[in-house]
Amino acid sequence: MKVQELGQGLWRWTATHPEWTPDEGGPEGWDAEVGCTFFETPDSVILIDPLVPGDERERFYAALDRDVGRRGGTVDILLTCFWHERSSAELLERYGGRLWASEKTLGVERAGALRERVTDPFGEGDVLPGSAQAFDGSRWDEVVFWLPEHRTLVTGDVILGAAGGGLRLCPENWLPAGHAELRFVLLPLLDLPVERVLVSHGEPVLEGGRQALDRVLTEM
Repeated sequence: MKVQELGQGLWRWTATHPEWTPDEGGPEGWDAEVGCTFFETPDSVILIDPLVPGDERERFYAALDRDVGRRGGTVDILLTCFWHERSSAELLERYGGRLWASEKTLGVERAGALRERVTDPFGEGDVLPGSAQAFDGSRWDEVVFWLPEHRTLVTGDVILGAAGGGLRLCPENWLPAGHAELRFVLLPLLDLPVERVLVSHGEPVLEGGRQALDRVLTEM
């Protein structure tokens, strides 16, 4: 587990995905270590796509117990997509709280039993915990979260960390359509004053996020 403090009340941690196999890796795939986001408000703890690290559970829970207790005792969990439910059920059983996912992603047939666990389906423009905003991520109704207080984007699978730094779009074979449509859908993100881009797969961009985003969305 790698833990990074990125700003006041904003953290990123990594955990090994239990379903990863070597076939998932390579330049067009994703690595065993996936990224998760923690941020807090004066009265709540918010987790995005959380995965409890299986090899450091005690260390992880010792820190999270302290933070959740200090901020009211429950959590809000935001999902970028239905397949990033990860450890949400375990965390809600431990702390209570609410599970948020977009109405569009819950409408996908593969979302399955997640529909029964989500407490707060949200639509476009809805107010989310911590003043987060959800932008259309195109891929099977995935969303990208904007955290305005931290000038930070949090992505699921549509934007990944690039080898050597920066960002890349997900492989085209992950998409129901191609890169051109994905770029078109994501263009509104360039209107945001992005400082950081926290990706689920690969290394995050911690400064110059707007420029990195512009390169991946406008350079063909």
